[in-house]
Amino acid sequence: MRTLKFATTDKNQLQFAAAVRKNVNDYFKDKGISTKGNYAMVLQTIVMLSLYLVPFILFLTVSLNVWVAIGLTIMMGLGTAGIGMSVMHDAVHGSYSKKEWINKMVGGSMYLVGANVFNWKVQHNILHHTNTNIDGFDHDIDSKGPIRLSHSAPYKKFHRYQHFHAFFFYGLMTISKQIQDFTQLAEFNKAGITRQLKKNPTTEYLKMIMFKALYLITFIGLPILLTDYSWWQVLIGFLIMHWTAGFVLSVIFQLAHVVEGAEQPLPNEDGLVESDWAAHELATTANFGPKNWLLTWYVGGLNFQIEHHLFPNICHIHYQKIAPIVEQTAKEYGLHYNLKPRFRDALASHFRTLKMLGRPASTSLA
Repeated sequence: MRTLKFATTDKNQLQFAAAVRKNVNDYFKDKGISTKGNYAMVLQTIVMLSLYLVPFILFLTVSLNVWVAIGLTIMMGLGTAGIGMSVMHDAVHGSYSKKEWINKMVGGSMYLVGANVFNWKVQHNILHHTNTNIDGFDHDIDSKGPIRLSHSAPYKKFHRYQHFHAFFFYGLMTISKQIQDFTQLAEFNKAGITRQLKKNPTTEYLKMIMFKALYLITFIGLPILLTDYSWWQVLIGFLIMHWTAGFVLSVIFQLAHVVEGAEQPLPNEDGLVESDWAAHELATTANFGPKNWLLTWYVGGLNFQIEHHLFPNICHIHYQKIAPIVEQTAKEYGLHYNLKPRFRDALASHFRTLKMLGRPASTSLA
């Protein structure tokens, strides 16, 4: 696994990194509170799991009108996205609880939605969080089919109207992951990443096959066996659920990194990024809708992406409180704090950015 180095002689960047850590740590010390989750996280976990599992139980046990059934599949999709953003995400980062076994157990909720925990840890925790918005190192901005997310990615003519068609393809995110997980894990194994993380490649592959088989048997097999729905109706419901989840997850992730003002720097030929790491995270990330409490709750604080990237080991329930501290510290050292006041502002910014990236001359997102 090729690694990048972050280095700078900019005193403001270096001082910001030290100051923001101290200021945020002082907040928790002064308040005498833990950086991890509390009863609010437990309640949110129950709600999100219920949003996903209760409709499924109804499918298996109650005869439903087709329109009610479609509504419930959409609800399951919202629950899938909710589990990913506000339950699993914190747990896999180790920020859900002080107890590692709890983080591991709650992080395992990812298997419930058909995804793979090990792949996520490598792609998200390691590659994305370390190399944010660096093309070729952050898989989150890799070109995805007909969507170009990086100004340094090859341009194709079909990218021209991606600001329209991208939103349809966003919905294919989670269903495509059902297959891509296999090729991705094979790549990690071949690159030696799996062994570097002290995991056995064969064991991880077999474990993934087992969990995915159980997932498909449960969420496709059981409805076919236990309900009056035909196999094709079950498959359509399964696809609706995944499209809903994929759309929500993709949009929320893109609003944090592929918007105006979110930089996409490249390393030099020696693999050096000329920035302090903390300043790099600030420059490549954006917040949105900080005063929208319902959005903040549902997306697990991912609209406070700056705070999450600087402090991934802090539970998202604290982001709203520490955000003003981070913003003020950034201003003190002359660094830009990329904030879109409302959700629709961020969505419009992403739309404009997609349009810009759909032109062959696009060279910068700043």
